[in-house]
Amino acid sequence: MEEERKKKLYGWGAAVVIFVVLMIVTPAIPQSQEYHDFADHRCLFLGIPNTLNVISNFPFLVVGIVGLILCYHGNYFRLSLQGELWGWSIFFLGVAAVAFGSSYYHLKPNDARLVWDRLPMTIAVTSIMAIFIIERIDEKTGTTSIIPLVVAGILSILYWRQAYHFFDDLRPYALVQFVPCIVIPLMAILMPPMYTHSSYWLWAAGKSFRHQIPCE
Repeated sequence: MEEERKKKLYGWGAAVVIFVVLMIVTPAIPQSQEYHDFADHRCLFLGIPNTLNVISNFPFLVVGIVGLILCYHGNYFRLSLQGELWGWSIFFLGVAAVAFGSSYYHLKPNDARLVWDRLPMTIAVTSIMAIFIIERIDEKTGTTSIIPLVVAGILSILYWRQAYHFFDDLRPYALVQFVPCIVIPLMAILMPPMYTHSSYWLWAAGKSFRHQIPCE
């Protein structure tokens, strides 16, 4: 048990060291203002600017609410671990919140509103990473990593926004977003699953991250 704990501490320590080294050796990634220039600027009805960009976020609300209901109503997903329930609850809350945050951003795209677009997406991405750790590595490790991973995601956005006037640096945010894109497929391929049909993780993760990681 003590040996296992040491391995986990070494793993987290190595992750911190790698992050610090990357921050030292890589240049800052500024937020391009061209990012806010979307193709569709039409106001089609009800006086909603960028109408299609705004209303296209509604399905996120539907998926998030339905997911939460299925998590708690009769345990439709047959979740056997408490950590899974917490992780999926946070994930679906994040997905539902995308509808509000992204709609708010697309009404008037700018850096200040972009925070609210990225925040719920990051919560969803980091929570699903924790869920995957629960399924593929260890229940306790995954459960205890839910809050740290979500907090790390939130801090990566706050760092960009708070440091905007000094550094305008997206590196921590990019790291939080792209690491799951690499780690989740590797875990899906190399580590045995807890459930059947877990190969669908690769498809789901790919679809999810394709929509949640913008090109800066």
